[in-house]
Amino acid sequence: MSGRLERVPDENPSWRAIALSMLIAIVLAMAIGGLLFVPLGLDPLHAYAELFIDGFASPRGIAFTLVKASPLILVGLATIVAWRTGFAYLGFEGCMLAGSVSSAWLALEYLPGRAFAGLPWWSFWIAVMPLAFLAGALWAGSTGWLRARYGGNEALISLMMNYLAIFAVQYLVSGPMRAPGGLPESRRLPHETWLPFIIPGTRAHAGILLAVCAALVVWFAFKKTVFGFELVITGLNARASRYSGVPVERRQIVAACLSGGLAALGGLVNVLGVQHRLVDGMADGTGFIGMVAALLGQLHGLGTVVASVLYAGMGTGADVMQRELGVPSSIVSIVQALIVLFILAAQLLRRYRFRRDPSTGASS
Repeated sequence: MSGRLERVPDENPSWRAIALSMLIAIVLAMAIGGLLFVPLGLDPLHAYAELFIDGFASPRGIAFTLVKASPLILVGLATIVAWRTGFAYLGFEGCMLAGSVSSAWLALEYLPGRAFAGLPWWSFWIAVMPLAFLAGALWAGSTGWLRARYGGNEALISLMMNYLAIFAVQYLVSGPMRAPGGLPESRRLPHETWLPFIIPGTRAHAGILLAVCAALVVWFAFKKTVFGFELVITGLNARASRYSGVPVERRQIVAACLSGGLAALGGLVNVLGVQHRLVDGMADGTGFIGMVAALLGQLHGLGTVVASVLYAGMGTGADVMQRELGVPSSIVSIVQALIVLFILAAQLLRRYRFRRDPSTGASS
């Protein structure tokens, strides 16, 4: 029997297909990753049970999972907005840092003797989210403008701007925003500017609520609005969209701004919900892991939320396993990488079909 592989038209997978492919990828990755526990003298089933209990079943584990998932969801949503519009943006680390810096600066200005001292605290909450969103929008929008105006490579430009943001934060915490003392960090933010905790006795904060609300907004925009439809068709075929009257370059710049703003909210969540100060080293890879979560969710809002929670829970369980069982957390990182690999392989295979050669069937 002879034949050939043929590419089939791209189509949006159903929720059933997304869930099934994610489940198969998880099972295959865990089966292969389980072999890594054997040389350590551990039962893979017991190790995985501890992993998921620590990450998803215990109250403390759930709280840490929600804390880790919040910025991942926001960066994943930012990835959806950019990539579904055909804007190959990779600078979400920089956008997060822009959101962190702007949020921390505004919070510090409410300290005694600063510009906004004496203002009611509710004014901070009215201003901080638009400010962080604007900072991220300008950061990513500059890359979008360079692509639209000069045809610049947005992937390369955004990657380089990540380093610019990292070095800018290092300068700020070592100079203008440095607190008295030896460590390169800002002063502690006023307690009134912290994100409120939602589970008593834990560090779970309201950032998860912000992330879920953002996911609903992104879903509604893509599914129910003309603007979202124009973003999607721009990503599918920019030339055809341009002929149909869609301002492609303008839509991609707007998508870059929206994407950067969403990622910057992830930086806000990080500094107001976890760190409570601006510190060197805040770029911990969340911007890249959020892109992975979006890929796992196949660039769909709900799938990205689920993938972010799964990724965060596995990270929480890995930390506990390393502390209590002495299992290297790198094993869980390998399993996470295998999940991504199998998801991408499934997406690739879905785009092709094996078609038998008609002449072969006739001759037989």
